Amino acid sequence: MSDDSEAETADEEASQDDATGLQDGEFVTLEYTARTVEGGDLVDTTSQEIADEEGVGEDQEFEPRTIVLGEGHIFDPVEEDIIGKEVGDEGSAVVSAAEAFGEYDDEQVRTISAEKIPEDDRYPGAHVDVDGEHGHVETIIGGRARVDFNHPLAGEDVEYEYEIIDVVDDREAKAQSLLETMLGMELEVWFETDVEEEEEIVEDADDLEEAAEQGDDDEDEGPVTETVEVEKDTLYIEATPQLSMNQQWMFQKQQIAQQFVDLLGVDRVIVQETLGEGSGMMGGMGGMMGGMGGAGGGDLEEALEDADVDADELAEELDVDDGA
Repeated sequence: MSDDSEAETADEEASQDDATGLQDGEFVTLEYTARTVEGGDLVDTTSQEIADEEGVGEDQEFEPRTIVLGEGHIFDPVEEDIIGKEVGDEGSAVVSAAEAFGEYDDEQVRTISAEKIPEDDRYPGAHVDVDGEHGHVETIIGGRARVDFNHPLAGEDVEYEYEIIDVVDDREAKAQSLLETMLGMELEVWFETDVEEEEEIVEDADDLEEAAEQGDDDEDEGPVTETVEVEKDTLYIEATPQLSMNQQWMFQKQQIAQQFVDLLGVDRVIVQETLGEGSGMMGGMGGMMGGMGGAGGGDLEEALEDADVDADELAEELDVDDGA
């Protein structure tokens, strides 16, 4: 490495050491409002008051949002403006159209068969999905429709005005904010340190000697190992039916879990589903079927009663099925 390169590296390390204010990796809670630069149209906000004034999100709650700096949770120009600032600071940043929702592309306005659009949506202004693309209808003439597949905000520069409300240090609050950012939902979370036994390869000379004396040095058996207790820092997430149906979770659970590991410093993530009495028909049916095996008539009737099944109705259904 040349002297100049070494000097540059040293300057960069010194600069990082001297950095003050908020830095990448910190969980920061923001209040912000984003509007188009040209027309001042509302793009996004965390303010309930502004949302009410604009008449948007009637069924939605607006509140400050927590992001992780450096993780792409907000547009880069906004992040860059926040770096180095402190809690309580305010600022603004303009996100160019190219960085925001893309430049407007005339080629994305196409004429298609009106048959591809649901009949109820065949009118100018309707938002439609065609062949996996989302767009809005400009005109319909006869059997042809003119559809704009550009993002509604394509070609618009966007200005963010923000205030830094807080820095989040609590681990559970961090986990909740990540769930909200990535999945748009709140779930019960908690951390535990679990102790597990693992096989570890023996490398210490004294351990190898002791293993050899015990006759554990057979080369054919592979490396010498010993059982050790290892602490695992674990994030538990309580699963819900809503989580199992969340498309983001269904298709990206491994990537999402890895972000929890990287950003929260845990060894693993366990999604836990709690089942018990009253958890569903299958639970009741399982108990009933277990009681039916080899049971006498009285036991069968009791099992049916426990499962809240009418014996006469069940018999009629079985007769119908047999005769089908």
